[in-house]
Amino acid sequence: MSLDDAIWWHVYPLGAVGAPIHDAGQDAPVNRLARLEEWLDYAVELGCSGLLLGPVFASTSHGYDTVDYFRIDPRLGDDAAFDHFIASARRRGLRVLLDGVFNHVGVDHPLVAAALADGHGLVRLEQMDGRLQPTPWEGHGDLALLDHSRPEVADLVTEVMLHWLRRGIAGWRLDVAYAVPSAFWREVIDRVRVEFGEAIFLGEVIHGDYVELARAGHLDSVTQYELWKAIWSSLADRNLWELDWALARHAEFCAGLLPNTFIGNHDVDRIASTLGPDGAALAAAILLSLPGMPSIYYGDEQGFTGTKGAGRHADDPLRPPLPDHPDALAPDGWWLYRLYQQLIGLRRRHPWLATGQLSVLGKDNSWIEYQVTGGGQQLTARISLEPHSRFSLQVAGGESLSWPQE
Repeated sequence: MSLDDAIWWHVYPLGAVGAPIHDAGQDAPVNRLARLEEWLDYAVELGCSGLLLGPVFASTSHGYDTVDYFRIDPRLGDDAAFDHFIASARRRGLRVLLDGVFNHVGVDHPLVAAALADGHGLVRLEQMDGRLQPTPWEGHGDLALLDHSRPEVADLVTEVMLHWLRRGIAGWRLDVAYAVPSAFWREVIDRVRVEFGEAIFLGEVIHGDYVELARAGHLDSVTQYELWKAIWSSLADRNLWELDWALARHAEFCAGLLPNTFIGNHDVDRIASTLGPDGAALAAAILLSLPGMPSIYYGDEQGFTGTKGAGRHADDPLRPPLPDHPDALAPDGWWLYRLYQQLIGLRRRHPWLATGQLSVLGKDNSWIEYQVTGGGQQLTARISLEPHSRFSLQVAGGESLSWPQE
């Protein structure tokens, strides 16, 4: 699968399958991945070519507090369940990226106990309240930072990556990639590519020089948070000058990188909660008409709502369970799903959009018009907020798509 035509369906597995997120609660595996298999055809019919899966490894609670990189979380199943899931996805032409949480581990990981016992180890330690403690990540006491200066950590991460690539995955989303030294990613990725030259590496990056961060770490792509923020913020505030500024930045990034574009993920408010259903439709049109490698967070294509809360359960509204089967979805979201299908279909018929050259033709507070050109072809997009929300996409000399249909 070329990255140029990749469109990911991004799923947070523990939430999507209805697992108990905050308490693993059992040792015996429960094959909830089978429930997610019921959604593979749905993802294909949406138009996606791959699955971007959140954490699947054994953890204490939410998946980002890993306790064993080599074991499937028993709340999701076991090795057999995982192998069956990967085989089912690949039969449908879906590649799978796994979430590699290699910046930190859960405090219950054996590496933490070993480091505390020896006074040193593969996790960073510091003196707190007169005793040695694992160094927390961004104040989260349940997460312990790995020591990326230790060659053994590079060996471990390389081994983990190779293990699961040999089991059939296509690559890795690298969690908190921005907090890990680029030299570490470069070493590990180069070692992995000796065996898996086509493996995909997507780094989670919030701020900074995206192109340089990708270059320095030998990453294929990074998350385009600047564009995400500008899409929802400009539509919410009716200030498309902000989007204009972000599109200029996006064009610069795309000259040296294929960024991962998105309007939702497991950490941010649902786009339909922020903008309402009409605004969510406009955001989808922007996402799928711009250069980049788009990912669609599960449920956004149905208008799922949810806002981030506070405390231990802050992210739960963003990570809800899916019904047992797509037929059980509420009927009022299917219009948006069908609109996504149309947008993705247009993009697939014009794959040059992923690497096209972007320019803004005009804008005001309530409208913006931009153009993407590539391969001798051209698409013009117009997004309008007044007198009502609407968009039109026109391929020069060819097809067009508008919403609402007039």
